[in-house]
Amino acid sequence: MTPEPAMTPEPDVVLETRDLVKHFPLTRGIVFRRRIGAVQAVDGVSLQLRRGETLGVVGESGCGKSTLAKLLVGLEQPTSGTILLRGRDTARMSGPQIRKARRDIQLVMQDPYTSLNPRMTVADIVGEPFAIHPEVLAPRLRKRRVQELIDLVGLNPDHVNRYPHQFSGGQRQRIGIARALALNPQTILCDEPVSALDVSIQAQVINLLEELQRELGLSYLFIAHDLSVVRHIADRVAVMYLGRVVEIGTHEEIYDHPTHPYTQALLSAVPVPDPTMRGKRDEIVLEGDVPSPANPPSGCRFRTRCWKAQQICTDQEPELVERPGSPHRSACHFAEERDVVHAVATVTDQS
Repeated sequence: MTPEPAMTPEPDVVLETRDLVKHFPLTRGIVFRRRIGAVQAVDGVSLQLRRGETLGVVGESGCGKSTLAKLLVGLEQPTSGTILLRGRDTARMSGPQIRKARRDIQLVMQDPYTSLNPRMTVADIVGEPFAIHPEVLAPRLRKRRVQELIDLVGLNPDHVNRYPHQFSGGQRQRIGIARALALNPQTILCDEPVSALDVSIQAQVINLLEELQRELGLSYLFIAHDLSVVRHIADRVAVMYLGRVVEIGTHEEIYDHPTHPYTQALLSAVPVPDPTMRGKRDEIVLEGDVPSPANPPSGCRFRTRCWKAQQICTDQEPELVERPGSPHRSACHFAEERDVVHAVATVTDQS
C-alpha cells in the first residue's frame, strides 16, 4: 500500500502507521505443528492521525479494524511496518520508554459489560491506571482524581464504591471512558464504543466524546461499522476492506463523493428513514461472500464482488492514490463518483 505522502512526521501528527502488517499464522498438527498459511488481518495500512481530529475507520466485520486498534495500543505486535507515536518508532523504544509512551494512547472497548471487572468497584477500575503507572499521581491524590474523572464523564462521584452490575450499559461505557482518561492521554482509540448500546444512549455517549475532545484537545481513532455514527463524529474517514484501506478522505468527500465501488456499496446499504425516498435510489447489492483473509484474491481484493472488475484488477493491485477528478485517495483502477450514492448520503443526513 502507498504510505501517507509525508515520510517525516508533521508537527501536528500524534499517531502514524506506515505499511503496517499483522499476519496470524495458520498451523496444522498437534505435536509437530506445521505452518500452512496466515490470516492477513492487517496488510499494509498507512494512516495519520492529527492533533485534535477524529479519524473514522469503517468496514465490514472481519476487515481488520479491531486488529488495527490492538496493534496501535500494543496488545498485538506487528508482523512488519512502523507505528509512530508523536514521531517516535515504538519498535525502537526500550522498556521504560515504551511504557511512558503508551500513557499517551488509551483504548475504549466495544462491550461495556465485559470490559469492566465485575469484582472491582468503580473507584478501583478508574484508579487502576494509577496503580500501573504510580509515577503519574501521588497516592494521596488518587481518590480525588478518580472522583473528578467520574464527574467529568457525567456520573455521580458518590457512586465510586458501586460495582459495574449496578450501572446501565451507557453508564458502564462512561466508566470505561473515565478509565481511558486517567493518564491524560493525547490519543484515544474507540473500538466500536457505542455498538452495544441503545440508539438514544449512543447519541449521549457520542456527545460526551465530542465534549471531551473540545475540552481536552483529544485525538480519536474511531472504529465503527455504523456509517451514520462515523459521519457525525469523524473529520476524516478511512474505509477498510480485507485488511487494507481502499479509500480515505474527509467525511464530506467519502460520504458525498465516494469513488471506490466498495464505499459506494456500503453507503447504498444505509437504511433510508424517509419512506417517500425508498425505491428512488439505486441500491448496490454485492454478490458473493467476503473472501478469506487467509487466501485473498490477487490484484484488487474487492474484484471478486465488484461490478467494474476487469483483467487489470486481477493482474495489478491498485495503489491508494488520488484519481483523476477526485480530491481524495482511492485504491481502484476505475474509481469514479456515483451520483446515486450522493443522494443516499444526503438522505442519511436528514436522520
